[in-house]
Amino acid sequence: MRRLFWHGLVDHAKACIDALPPEAIRKPEVLEQIKGYLERNRAHIPCYAVRSKLGLRCSSNPVEKQNDVVVAHRQKKNGMAWSEDGSHALGTLAAVRCNGEVDNWLYEGSLAFCLPQAA
Repeated sequence: MRRLFWHGLVDHAKACIDALPPEAIRKPEVLEQIKGYLERNRAHIPCYAVRSKLGLRCSSNPVEKQNDVVVAHRQKKNGMAWSEDGSHALGTLAAVRCNGEVDNWLYEGSLAFCLPQAA
């Protein structure tokens, strides 16, 4: 199954789940949840094989670290509680600032888009 995800083959992964023998499945509802997750996130499941060939990252650790830097540290201070909208707004503003895009965003109403280079 891992190989299917390495190549971003969501339909094949779902077919493998469907092909599991019923006696091997203890909780069929979990498999339905997994298939639902795959379908909802299809557009965001990359082909890691292509990313690897292009020298792009195949890991989420840079994103997780940026979340710590940009959002988590600020929001976890002094037992703060945030609404989903407030958290999203803070994250957006912090990311704009960290990326040096404040003037572009405020005065031009746009953000520069570029893919990061692999380290």
